[in-house]
Amino acid sequence: MITRKKTRQITVGTVKIGGDAPIAVQSMTNTDTRDVAGTVAQIHALAAAGCEIIRVAVLDLEAAAALKKIREQITLPLIADIHFDHRLAVASMEQGAQGIRINPGNIGNREKLQKVVDAAKSHHVPIRVGVNSGSVEKEILKKHGHPTPAALVESALRNVALLEGLGFQEIKISIKSSDVLTTLAAYRQLAQATDYPLHLGVTEAGGLIAGTVKSSVALGMLLYEGIGDTLRISLTRDPVEEIRVCYELLRCLKIRERGPELISCPTCGRCQINLFGLAEKVEAHIQTMKTPLKIAVMGCVVNGPGEAKEADIGLAGGNGFGIIFKKGQLYKKVPEADLFEVFIKELDAMNTER
Repeated sequence: MITRKKTRQITVGTVKIGGDAPIAVQSMTNTDTRDVAGTVAQIHALAAAGCEIIRVAVLDLEAAAALKKIREQITLPLIADIHFDHRLAVASMEQGAQGIRINPGNIGNREKLQKVVDAAKSHHVPIRVGVNSGSVEKEILKKHGHPTPAALVESALRNVALLEGLGFQEIKISIKSSDVLTTLAAYRQLAQATDYPLHLGVTEAGGLIAGTVKSSVALGMLLYEGIGDTLRISLTRDPVEEIRVCYELLRCLKIRERGPELISCPTCGRCQINLFGLAEKVEAHIQTMKTPLKIAVMGCVVNGPGEAKEADIGLAGGNGFGIIFKKGQLYKKVPEADLFEVFIKELDAMNTER
C-alpha cells in the first residue's frame, strides 16, 4: 500500500487538491487561447477523456479577456498560465480564472506581486508557484552552478516566501526539469521541506514514446513514495493522450482507476488474425468509457484463452476466427470479419450493466 505524504488542502474551482483528496489529473491546451471555439472544443475532448483541471496560456490581454467566454462553456476548473506580466494575472482572475500559475520572481517588484495577491484573495484563487530548470534565478544558478535539485528547491521556496510575506498561503508548488533524476531528487527534497500540495510533472518530456517513458519513471517513483497531489504528463502530442497516460500510470500503482483496462499481446508468429488493427480499434472505442472493465484482446490460442478468461470480457484469435469470453466463460466463436462488431456490441452491453 502507498502512504501519501500529508499536505495542506486547497481548492481549484470545485476540485480539492492535497490532504486526503484524490490525486487530480491535469492537462494544458495547445490552442491559441484567443480562439475561444477551438479552445473550448479541445477542453471538451479533454474532459471526456477524464481531465479534471485545465490550464491555458495567457500571452496578452486579449487572451485574458477570452477566459470569460471559455469558462462559460466548460465545466472543468480553469487555470491561467502567466509569465512576466502581473497585469495578465490580475486580468485573468477578473475574467474568471479559478487558478493561476506564475513564477513570482519574474512577475516584477513587490508592488506588482501585491496586486496579484490582492486579486487572488478577492477572487478566492489559489496560486501555483511553478519553477522550471530554465527559470531559476541568476544568483541561485551562480551559487549552484546549474539547475541542480537543490537550486530548484531553493528557487521554489524563495518564491513561496514572497507570497507568504504578503499574507498568502493558498499555494501549490511544482519544480520541473526535463531530466528524470533531477526531477526525482528535487521533489523528494521539496516534499521534506514543505507541506504545501505538490503538482508533479517532467517538463519538455518529448513525444509520445520518450515523454511517456520519462514521465512514467519520474512520476511513478514519486507517487509510489507518496509524493504528489496532482499531475500532468507533458507530451508533444494531442493533450488527450496526456490524460490516457496519466490514468494508466495511476492504475498501474492502484491509486486511481477510470474506465476499462485493456491488455493485449505483442503478437508472434502464431498470430493468424489482424490483431494490431483490432486492438487499435478497441482501444479507440473505450477511451470515453468510465466503467472499470478489464478487457483482453489476444492473438492466439496459446496464452489467449487463459488471459481472456481472466478478463471481464476478452477475445482470443484463431485462424480466421476469434473466440469471445465473458466473465471467464466461453461465449461464442465469431468469424474474423465480424469479430470487432460483435465484440464491441458485447462490450457496450457490459458497460451499461454496471
